[in-house]
Amino acid sequence: MKDLLPDDMLTKEDVTALIIAAKKKSGLGWEAIAKAIGMSPVWTHSAAMGMNAMPMDKAAALVSLLNLPEEAAEVLAESPTKVWEQTVPTDPCIYRLYEIVGVYGPTIKALIHEKFGDGIMSAIDFDMQVIRVPNEKGDRVKIEMSGKYLGYNAW
Repeated sequence: MKDLLPDDMLTKEDVTALIIAAKKKSGLGWEAIAKAIGMSPVWTHSAAMGMNAMPMDKAAALVSLLNLPEEAAEVLAESPTKVWEQTVPTDPCIYRLYEIVGVYGPTIKALIHEKFGDGIMSAIDFDMQVIRVPNEKGDRVKIEMSGKYLGYNAW
């Protein structure tokens, strides 16, 4: 597909690579980048990796912060195509999240249905935080997810 684009046209993959390089060069972490553009670190990273569309003002702020080419803002604002390259990822951290859903997914579903009825948790009207929790046995990773409940329609 890249061969069909004009040489000066950036793709989502190009912008992601530019962001990763600029982040490394700047020494900024995702928390600082997110704070600078007024968004959460989880959402900022996801949008920077091409999985969410940034509002133009946030895209422009990120481009300015990381000294990216101006046309990167337009690419960041484009609607994404969400594609996973592997059925089950091999990265240990991501794989463990798959394992959690595999083991506890049916339990989470059952508890959602018990508490709310037949429906799902939205991943569109959604937010998430990753928190470090000190613990004497070793620090803990706390992932808080909140999504709007969406009941299934019957017709």
